[in-house]
Amino acid sequence: MKILAIGRNYAEHIAELKNEVPEEPVIFFKPDTAVLRHNEPFYYPDYSTDIHYEVELVLRIGKEGKNIQPKFAGNYIDGLGIGIDFTARDLQTKAKTKGLPWTLAKGFNGSAPVSDFLPIEDFPQWDNITFGLNLNGELKQKGNSGMMLHDFGAILAYMSRFITLKKGDLIFTGTPAGVGPIKIGDRLEAFIEDKTLLNFEVK
Repeated sequence: MKILAIGRNYAEHIAELKNEVPEEPVIFFKPDTAVLRHNEPFYYPDYSTDIHYEVELVLRIGKEGKNIQPKFAGNYIDGLGIGIDFTARDLQTKAKTKGLPWTLAKGFNGSAPVSDFLPIEDFPQWDNITFGLNLNGELKQKGNSGMMLHDFGAILAYMSRFITLKKGDLIFTGTPAGVGPIKIGDRLEAFIEDKTLLNFEVK
């Protein structure tokens, strides 16, 4: 299983981080050791002092595919969940300043809490899926899949031109505006529509 993620896929989030709007999707990897399941706590590491939450819809791939056409994307997705793309912003800023990869800032242990997955058939309108994040009971992020610069079909088509997607792979699809820092003792709750699918603590 591999984790692929798309950056800069919501215009307001691009603006809040003062990034340029990319001409093509920005793709990065997280290793499988980044995954946290079953609402396990996230342990704040000692190599960063500025870790940010980024809530994202996560696609689960149901069968192998490459060079997938957007209109056939539904044949390759079997589940939808929600995840947090934890980002060590201090490490990322340092890397970006030097023109270096973001690998350590995005791929550290536990940086990808992921919920259980709901059948993709439960979501007939891919362009109107509401999701969000509460931090200590306060709504911090709320987005809708219709706000994506690149929709699910476009994401699969672009990624699969370069990288074969395999059964069980996870795809993080980008975060809306409202990202911010976490601290020890925080509780994060992430939801799709009216279902809270993630609920865990920072330790």
